[in-house]
Amino acid sequence: MSIVPPDSARPTIRDVARIAGVSIKTVSRVINDQQYVSADKRERIRDVMREIGFQPSQAARALAGHRSHQIALICDNPNPWYVYEIQAGVRERCARDQVRMIAQPYDRASPTLLDDIVALLDQANPDGLVLAPPACDDTRVLDELARRGTPFVRLQPGMRIDDAPAALIDNERAAFDMTVHLLGLGHRRIGFVVGDRSYAASGQRLAGYISALSDHAVEVDLDLIRQGQFDVASGEAAADVLLSLPNPPTAIFASSDDMAAGVLAAAHRRGLRVPEALSVAGFDDGPTATIVWPALTTVRQPVRALADAATDLLLAAAPVNKAEQRLLGHEVVPRASTAPPKG
Repeated sequence: MSIVPPDSARPTIRDVARIAGVSIKTVSRVINDQQYVSADKRERIRDVMREIGFQPSQAARALAGHRSHQIALICDNPNPWYVYEIQAGVRERCARDQVRMIAQPYDRASPTLLDDIVALLDQANPDGLVLAPPACDDTRVLDELARRGTPFVRLQPGMRIDDAPAALIDNERAAFDMTVHLLGLGHRRIGFVVGDRSYAASGQRLAGYISALSDHAVEVDLDLIRQGQFDVASGEAAADVLLSLPNPPTAIFASSDDMAAGVLAAAHRRGLRVPEALSVAGFDDGPTATIVWPALTTVRQPVRALADAATDLLLAAAPVNKAEQRLLGHEVVPRASTAPPKG
């Protein structure tokens, strides 16, 4: 009689143990990558699992090894592309370790925000969390995770940097480099549209813009700095104010591509040719940068790679090293929306 279960039956952990000639507890240890199993037994058990097509359930893994083999991503952003890239980066890294990703929306204005995250921890029992902006800087979330001892990593944090490992780019330097690019074209009146205040990157990018102007002996004119919300509408509204000034800017640097698209809309509505009458630059290098007209000069940030790096920190370290940070590079990408100022 065949030792392999019939096709109609789903192989179980008992089948693996019986065929490999070991105890169920030994199989559980192999499933959960625990110690105290010899190399030859470990290999034999894995061979049997492959032969009969055994796939351990998440529930079985959790019961056997006190791990759920799933991690949670807490993410919110007004840009769907940004959210998708983060989810893709986390999911792809999880797949390499056969770990499941749970995506939990984050609404900082929700009165039940903390209760929702606590419920996620209690019900799904994730092995750790990846916190994307702005959740990565929410002290309520950080304090609750620290109290519970739940491992977590952060994407693009702006405060309490040593609380957990992080993957990030140097937002201040990236904005500095873009501003220097515009200065190098000859612009001296450069408007700046700040992103949503709840994101640490917004303040970091503003600091980079100011630092670049100061380093090149260009006076910082507060009238040229306007608040946005990382969306098209706020970029258009900010541009309307900037372009209505008695001495309007010759270039506008918006700290997201969506806001830069709004700047382009305002310029086109006024009959201003871009880049002849106004140069426009953005930040992200997502799909928006190349579908608008003219295509945007922008800062490319590797969003998916950042999410992959953050997840790798969570999965690779046991225990997680709080001091570890992975700094990824950025790139200024010149396109048709910027040129030297007219005259």
